[in-house]
Amino acid sequence: MNFLCHAIPYLDQPLLAISTGVPDWMSVVDRKVRARGKYAAQHVDSDDPELAAVAGGILRHIADDRWFHGTAAFVETNLRLAVELRDLLPGDTGFRPMFVGHILIEMLLDSYWLRDDPSIGQRYYDAVSAADAAVVQQSVVTITGKQVTGLASVIQRFADIKFLYDYRDHTKLLMRINQVMARVGLSQLPDSLVEWLASADKLVESRRVQMLTPPDGTDPFGFANPAT
Repeated sequence: MNFLCHAIPYLDQPLLAISTGVPDWMSVVDRKVRARGKYAAQHVDSDDPELAAVAGGILRHIADDRWFHGTAAFVETNLRLAVELRDLLPGDTGFRPMFVGHILIEMLLDSYWLRDDPSIGQRYYDAVSAADAAVVQQSVVTITGKQVTGLASVIQRFADIKFLYDYRDHTKLLMRINQVMARVGLSQLPDSLVEWLASADKLVESRRVQMLTPPDGTDPFGFANPAT
């Protein structure tokens, strides 16, 4: 899952909701410092409500990723996208096509919420902007036991740029994917893939509900009751 999909089920608890983004923000700040569930679990019942909320967001991120990445719809869609990428980029085998398929699925799933109900994006970004980023950073220091610098500024920049809205435009989407590629040390994807992104978009949307339905049969995204 990406930022919005992680946060949406918890938007009635704003600090917890935005803290589901902590593991992804930390991958930008310092990939050596991991917001691990076993450490977050030690603080989820803290007397400090802000620390408890940040810890809770981290735990929900980890738990949601576990079932989401295990759904048949995600595995099958990721494999199909990887195969298509290999056909489009001869000689490009192994890790990169699977990685691209993975992040593309997650970005597109966020984009559908922004398209279908712009108020969701507004609520999410309002929550990020209203949060005290320094408190989130200090909570992560407490949870990880590591010195963390730069997280507050990353959160503030995230709130200012609002790059999730770029996911609806395939040219901008490719740019955002390439930013991730650069961050993890992989080569850039060519502009020629913009046309392919349109067909990938349709494929991902066709499996959207299946990918966002937990195996326990719960409905955290309200697909069964879209008007509520």
